[in-house]
Amino acid sequence: MAYEPPAYADQWYTGSLVSPSGTTTSGILNIEPYFSYSQPVGAFDAHNRSGPEKHPYQRSFANSTLIKYGITPDFSIQFHTVVQYGWKHNDGHSHGPKAGDMPLDLIYRILRPDPKRYIPALNVFVGMIFPTGDYKKLGDTQDGIGTGAYVFRFALTEQSTYTLPGYHQLRLRMWNWFRRAVTSAQLQDVTSYGTAMGFRGKGQPGMSGQTGFSLEYGINQSWVVAMDLARDWANGTRLRGHNADGQYIHTIGKASGDWQIAPAMEYNWNPRWGIIVGSSFYFAGHNKSIQITPQFAINSMF
Repeated sequence: MAYEPPAYADQWYTGSLVSPSGTTTSGILNIEPYFSYSQPVGAFDAHNRSGPEKHPYQRSFANSTLIKYGITPDFSIQFHTVVQYGWKHNDGHSHGPKAGDMPLDLIYRILRPDPKRYIPALNVFVGMIFPTGDYKKLGDTQDGIGTGAYVFRFALTEQSTYTLPGYHQLRLRMWNWFRRAVTSAQLQDVTSYGTAMGFRGKGQPGMSGQTGFSLEYGINQSWVVAMDLARDWANGTRLRGHNADGQYIHTIGKASGDWQIAPAMEYNWNPRWGIIVGSSFYFAGHNKSIQITPQFAINSMF
């Protein structure tokens, strides 16, 4: 995520895999593309028990690029582009890379840090996820990576940096995301909500969120060990309408949740360029696929 100068040593950071970063410096453009592969290895049931994933496995490659610009020292704007290609063995695949829904956020730093007094930086995020991804009239269910709904999102984040013995820097981030759909999607035929040909109706994703913290330990100026721990939760998707036989359908999907950990290594050539390589792992949850997601990102500042 975005680089912010530490307090005591000239430590260079790329940012951990999962944690959101705060504002960036005024007039600075931050571009950070992520590349990931998702491999299911099992599933959690409704009682938090793990078991084998049902065949065929759902796999995907994805690129998510964060673009952020600092308007003032305490105010930034950012958005993400998402492109994904998914497939199941002998059960369909995307018709080429598919663009997903796009989040746009305004970020305001409400408290500037003072490490000498152990005061952290506090940021507030307010944004919207725009329904730019395909979600209805799909040629294949793998083409549906959008929701068709506008989703409001809000977050509070904290970042603090500490100098440990040997002048090694330890950066702590904590965050809490909340997301809620403010519109419903008009659905027709095969959709990302699991409907089939002939369906007509509406769908809406359930409320969701994420809480977590990250630690980044500076081995030296260029090399950093990073780790994220996060808890995800989501309420069930709402679906109502009529299928091809005229039968009325009104369902609410199962709520889900998971715990994930994401260890990684960062290498930074200078304060403006760095790379991070790691993987996220789900180790607990309910009504959720267990996935391993190796990924890397390149952070750049202009």
